Amino acid sequence: MNIERYANKLNTIREAGNYRHLREVQHNGFLIHEGGNELLNLSSNDYLGLSANRRFKEEFFLEFDVKSLNFSAVSSRLLSGNHEYYLMLENDLRELYGKEAALVFNSGYHANIGILPALTSKKDLIIADKSVHASIIDGIRLSEAEFARYRHADMEHLRSILQEKREQYENVFIVTESIFSMDGDVADLLELCDLKKEFDAFLYVDEAHAVGVRGTNGLGCCEEQACMEDIDFIVGTFGKAFASVGAFVVCNDLFREYLVNTQRSLIFSTALPPMNVAWTRYVLNRMPEFYELREKLLTVSERLRQTLREKNFETTGSSHIVPMICGENETAVEMAELLCDNGFFVLPVRYPTVPKNQARIRFSLNAAIPDEDYDCLFEFLEKGIE
Repeated sequence: MNIERYANKLNTIREAGNYRHLREVQHNGFLIHEGGNELLNLSSNDYLGLSANRRFKEEFFLEFDVKSLNFSAVSSRLLSGNHEYYLMLENDLRELYGKEAALVFNSGYHANIGILPALTSKKDLIIADKSVHASIIDGIRLSEAEFARYRHADMEHLRSILQEKREQYENVFIVTESIFSMDGDVADLLELCDLKKEFDAFLYVDEAHAVGVRGTNGLGCCEEQACMEDIDFIVGTFGKAFASVGAFVVCNDLFREYLVNTQRSLIFSTALPPMNVAWTRYVLNRMPEFYELREKLLTVSERLRQTLREKNFETTGSSHIVPMICGENETAVEMAELLCDNGFFVLPVRYPTVPKNQARIRFSLNAAIPDEDYDCLFEFLEKGIE
């Protein structure tokens, strides 16, 4: 055995400023406690603040006989784990999105590593935006399909790839996120729909950071841009704005049936517990009520971007994810430490997660944070950073 290579690799990671560790933290709503300090949590995916909404949880407990909800599904869905709450949740998703079918998974990672490998073969081509999430990349690597990447949000580059390669393959899958998790920018889904129609391709949109947050009813950017019917595969997660666990795809009946029979990450996983799925369904059906929270996120995010620009920081996007681009890994680490020392819990995002010289602080905003706490953040950015 040679264990030295693991130690050497860790040393290389440390020297590059990329060493990570699991933090010991305690949560108290939008606050986080670490090392005896109470900090405003600006690194959470709890975009609507529902995970700590006591009134909302109490209403769920009153509506459901919680004692009857099991904490385990005891089996995979294809054995005995396909309990009634799965069926109700999938039916609700199908109706809300106006699609023929829906299928729920254990996580966004399970969805993204399973759907594309199941649907594609050596006869097919996957073309993905260069900035798609690592889980999508892992799914593409597990597939037998050929793979090409287009420059981030560059529709002309995508078009050129389609013009060159479309006729060489049986099926082509265009893959994108709707809100990109590192830049916070929003994909032009309408143009992608036009391209997929023009070149007879499938369109796969990961709405992980958009469901709950965008759209009149919280159904994501596909609802906001009025193109749900033209997207073949809409994927979303419940572990972010929904304050739950799991993920879903809405598609047509044929593809749902095909995934049930071929998707390994679905077939070989124990199903989600009834307690979790019932909670997810409860949140889903209350989502239209949170329109004001979605509007608040947009307002605060725009104010944060404006504040950063006034301090000559580069920032991008138009969503509740706001990057503060610092450049070198070390600079991002130092900036994160400065913010944490002043009560704002943020973390540096470094190469290779983002390109070289693009290390950043990523602010993930939460609609439950009071305006006065956001005012403290803006004041610090304006006066405490030179």
